Amino acid sequence: MNSLQLSNRLRVVASYLPDHARFADIGSDHAYLPCYVCLQNHTATAIAGEVNDGPFQSAKSEVRKQGLQDRIEVRKGNGLDVIDEGEVSQITIAGMGASLIAMILNEGLSKLNHVSRLILQPNVNATLLRKWFIEHDYELTDEQIIEEEGHYYEILVADKGMPRKPYTEDNFEKELYFGPFLMEESSKVFREKWSSEAENIERILSEMKKASQPNHDKIEDFTRKLNWMEEVLHNE
Repeated sequence: MNSLQLSNRLRVVASYLPDHARFADIGSDHAYLPCYVCLQNHTATAIAGEVNDGPFQSAKSEVRKQGLQDRIEVRKGNGLDVIDEGEVSQITIAGMGASLIAMILNEGLSKLNHVSRLILQPNVNATLLRKWFIEHDYELTDEQIIEEEGHYYEILVADKGMPRKPYTEDNFEKELYFGPFLMEESSKVFREKWSSEAENIERILSEMKKASQPNHDKIEDFTRKLNWMEEVLHNE
């Protein structure tokens, strides 16, 4: 058996899978996450889904190398096409844009009836997935933000439940944007990310205001978000 080095980002994703997990990892990239989970937890089983032949073959090869063919099945197919309804209880999707993750979930909605937990790591626009959870009766139950190799990643965990529970009425839009748990914790990494984002938006606004025909709607939207960032960074 070979040891497996997993990125910190994927280790955080793995930490939210329960004991005896029966999960599908969609867009599995060498099946590193399923292999890591099954090596750590001898009762876990997984399906690794890949749409393209190269990554599909790499995933099969990694599963063989780790001697996990009896517990991890590598399947080729698009999104949730690789699973049957009721076959898994958790789904992980990491390392894609939020709009692609939302599209995969929307196209596979019928497969989610028995899926109690979603663990998603979008590369950008986590807000879109928080909205998706609310629309589809999943309750955001935890979030983490990490920095890895100069990039900031948000990991979102949602369980079947009360979709509005983590949000307050007064701050709903703001919490949707920043993440209610991340706002509450206001970690060093969270503050670094939004300080950097605020500087970025200040630069964009300054350029937009110089335009011969400024886009006032966009300027208003960016200004509102910049105000939010300043409030969040000053814990207001």
